Amino acid sequence: MQPRYIASYEIMRKILFTICLTLYCAFVNAQSMSVSSFTLDESDLTANLQGTTVLDQNGEKCALIKIVTTAKGLTFDVGVLGVRKVDTSHSGEVWLYVPYGVRKMTINHQQYGQIRDYVLPENVERARTYVMKLKVEDGPNKTQMLTVMYKPQNAIVVIDNKIVRGSNGTVTAKLPVGSHQYQILADGYDTEEGVVNIKPTSPSKLIIELTRTAGSVEVVAQPQQQQQPQLAQPEGLLPITVNNITFNMVKVEGGTFDMGATAEQGSDATSIEKPVHQVTLSPYYIGQTEVTQALWMEVMGDNPSKFKGDNNPVENISWKDCQKFITQLNQMTGKTFRMLTEAEWEYAARGGNKSCGYKYSGSNSVNTVAWHDSNSGGTTHAVGTKAPNELGIYDMSGNVREWCNDRFRRYSSKAQTNPTGAASVIGRIIRGGSWNHKVKVCRTSHRHYSSPLYPYDDFGLRLALSE
Repeated sequence: MQPRYIASYEIMRKILFTICLTLYCAFVNAQSMSVSSFTLDESDLTANLQGTTVLDQNGEKCALIKIVTTAKGLTFDVGVLGVRKVDTSHSGEVWLYVPYGVRKMTINHQQYGQIRDYVLPENVERARTYVMKLKVEDGPNKTQMLTVMYKPQNAIVVIDNKIVRGSNGTVTAKLPVGSHQYQILADGYDTEEGVVNIKPTSPSKLIIELTRTAGSVEVVAQPQQQQQPQLAQPEGLLPITVNNITFNMVKVEGGTFDMGATAEQGSDATSIEKPVHQVTLSPYYIGQTEVTQALWMEVMGDNPSKFKGDNNPVENISWKDCQKFITQLNQMTGKTFRMLTEAEWEYAARGGNKSCGYKYSGSNSVNTVAWHDSNSGGTTHAVGTKAPNELGIYDMSGNVREWCNDRFRRYSSKAQTNPTGAASVIGRIIRGGSWNHKVKVCRTSHRHYSSPLYPYDDFGLRLALSE
């Protein structure tokens, strides 16, 4: 071999050795992040004090999450609502200001990796301060497998405050080496919770059988036999049958109404419900109830809902999921169903041209017309089991929130005809209250928006059909 080739070979060998050594060192010194706790600090008024308050895009006070960590260079993603401010000037803490309604958070670090889609243990409220503690773990093996075998098989497995989906009573998850909190929950059973230590040398396994709550009675679910509620029969009712499933559409006569924070909404109204403005709508049909799980199953062949029951509203669906459902439904029926516009939703919720001016959809007594966080028992209920509104429509103030077609935009005082929302904003409108929301969210003018990509267990759908 010629000397110059020998020299080249030696250089290449040294380069390869250096690369391998670097990779090995990175592997040995690998670190990962995890959330050790997330709590509301009732005594901390920082988010509500002058000088440390940050406003969101709607002029409302943000929630403040104080992230306890020594790590530098963290970045945060909370989805379409957006982070309003990151303050790194506090020793040992990063102050993160986020709008009301944030549910998930992704945390990134160049060295420590990523905490993806961390589900906040509780909904963040305006002007409240929360504390999140991050921990960094070292180890030559960065992750290891955990298998959880559980009974009953319909239980929910939560690891580090994040739901982990399983099947047939088994969940598997790849977790960073170290300690992790877990919870196993099921209706009618005592919750099992604890800490599991993931070792780098071998996979870990948990076998957990929940104990039935004292005094509870085991009920075997038979959703196909769930009795359908007797619904009102208003004028202009249009029954639609898809194979063996029949649902009703109610005709809403066109008209003009005042949309937004009208007088009966009182001090509960928020800034994004203002100003009140006049809207004129053409006639349309609206679903008498929210789309049920039975109908969704008939059309899509699956049921994504957390709270099972044929006549319960389908939930845990994204805006994109709704579009797929409607496309398939139209193919099966030959009709042109669609999502409601936000203005159509509010007009119908208020009772259309039969409106009595109620604060909630059909009554000034919220318990008469809505399932909400104080009366739902932490679950959805069969549609049509509360009183209807003036048009004979059910559950527009509660049970599940309802996707609308519109992109979010702030209101204008100008009169409008058949408005359809913004042209380019990402967030899609969500209307109505739900089984886990406070009473003030059940009002007919309350509005919210979310990413069209994310499903939640309080997001559902109500259909529209043009006349």
